[in-house]
Amino acid sequence: MTCWETIGAYAFRSLGYGERLLPRTDFTLCQQFTLIGSGMIWNVYFGVVALAFGFLLANAIAFAKASHSPLVRKPAEWFIFLFRGSPLFIQFFLAYEALQMLPRAGIDVFGITVQTAWTTKAWAGALFVLFLNTAAYSAEIFHGALRSIPKGDLEAADAYGLSGFAKFRRIQWPTMLRLAWPAYTNEAIFLFHSTTLVFFSGFPAFQQRGDALYYASYFADKTFNPFVSYPIVAGYFILLTLLLIWLFSAINTRLNRHLPSNMGGKIRLRPQVIR
Repeated sequence: MTCWETIGAYAFRSLGYGERLLPRTDFTLCQQFTLIGSGMIWNVYFGVVALAFGFLLANAIAFAKASHSPLVRKPAEWFIFLFRGSPLFIQFFLAYEALQMLPRAGIDVFGITVQTAWTTKAWAGALFVLFLNTAAYSAEIFHGALRSIPKGDLEAADAYGLSGFAKFRRIQWPTMLRLAWPAYTNEAIFLFHSTTLVFFSGFPAFQQRGDALYYASYFADKTFNPFVSYPIVAGYFILLTLLLIWLFSAINTRLNRHLPSNMGGKIRLRPQVIR
């Protein structure tokens, strides 16, 4: 089988398409790159979805923690403390055990049976844990940025008659994002790296087709050489990290486009005719 044939057969195996059986002998670099790259689809899925929904929840929790009402502030503080204070791997384990205790036949809600078996699958249960974990870390980042907003900006907003949602939308939220974005970029990178822990959690993979570390471990066990497959995983994550840095840098530039340092003036040719 040529390398192109290998790519065609295994490129989307992690999603259930292509060749069903894994290679048994004569392992090639092309097979390892292709299958590990196929498994990266799940790592990207976990990272993108958890980051998107975690961003929304983190904003809400950050503003809840900044609230003057203890009924709103205390649950936000406890949520952040719980998920930042415990290891992510333990969160995977506890979540899996808790979801396993749900009734196998489903939960009856107003006469409608809601299925619960899907919650113990990696694509749902592990994603839920990653979502809550990144929301807690991101909320603390956003809360710190929220407290760092210059008082002069808020006083200027009050002087202009901005209050309530208008003040939040035009002053507080954009300024909070600008201040928090560099630290939030690090959290996004860490989240994508944390998706490798899904392989070690108890959540079963989709139709036994796992992520990048699943295939890397398979090749390491078969070849008795971990110094090929695991560096390939590291290489894929380095490329993914470079992509994240580029994307978040572009967003950061967009958020700070009004600053003089980011205003690229056009170069104009002005010949000195008269001295």
